Amino acid sequence: MTLDDLRVFVAVCRAGSLSAVARDLSCTQSAVSQHVKRLEKETGIGLLERHARGVVPTPAGRILRAAAADGIGALDDALRRLDDLARGASGSVRVTTGATSVRHFMAEAIVAYRRGHPQISLEFQTVSSSRSCFEALAAHDLDLAWITMGPVERGIELRPVVELPWVLAVQEHDPLAARLSVEPADLADSAQLILPPEHSTSRSHLNDRFAELGIAGAAAAGTGIADWDTAAHLAQLGLGHAVVPDLPGLRGPGHPGLVLVPVPCLPPLQVGWAVRRWAALSPPARAFADLVEASCPGATVRPNG
Repeated sequence: MTLDDLRVFVAVCRAGSLSAVARDLSCTQSAVSQHVKRLEKETGIGLLERHARGVVPTPAGRILRAAAADGIGALDDALRRLDDLARGASGSVRVTTGATSVRHFMAEAIVAYRRGHPQISLEFQTVSSSRSCFEALAAHDLDLAWITMGPVERGIELRPVVELPWVLAVQEHDPLAARLSVEPADLADSAQLILPPEHSTSRSHLNDRFAELGIAGAAAAGTGIADWDTAAHLAQLGLGHAVVPDLPGLRGPGHPGLVLVPVPCLPPLQVGWAVRRWAALSPPARAFADLVEASCPGATVRPNG
């Protein structure tokens, strides 16, 4: 039993004639009859009754016709949707990332994508860590994850997009605000260091570098926060010194009284995309990923896949 057999059978039932279907399909009446005979052989029961004016389905044939017609209709609809998806005409793009990444890295791209792809649904899921992103990708719940680059997880492909230098966010009246840069000793001496969450990838990067610089005590004594904007806000209130990446949205009128002092002793933080397989990514998802990269402020790392 093949899909062609079922399509021909449904067409015969609808037309009531083998010869009419043969004309529509530009084939012989015998070829059409062979499709029906294969179905009858496989089901073990007659499906058509022959009459002088054509054919009609038997009771068994009516059961098969109803089921086949429903199934073929659903399949044809799915094939149309797959074709739209392949051409980027419809579908959805599911993205997971941290709480502030959409604001800092994707706002411009989202606006442009909605204008250029009005039929595509954009869905965002906020998570608290890169580990959660990897788990969601592995469960096939998502298309794209925007993460802090770290160790490569099995079955996950990474595409770095941006390198962010570290800065120390301080209140404008803080003594460090007048400095051109922050040195390791300044970090070690700070009693109010605000750091990324303890089990985050970015915190792991910082802890490793602090250990190399001999200031591991600062990492242990630091105050952890849930996201970068919270860290900057606490620093803006004068409640500590926040070690944060130089995010696009931290400079400007949104953070009055906040000064960002470069920390050259810390290597830049890489952020970008994680997917299961770039080659298998849908055209709409790939288009969104490329658009984010093209519009992302400060993008310096080119895609590797």
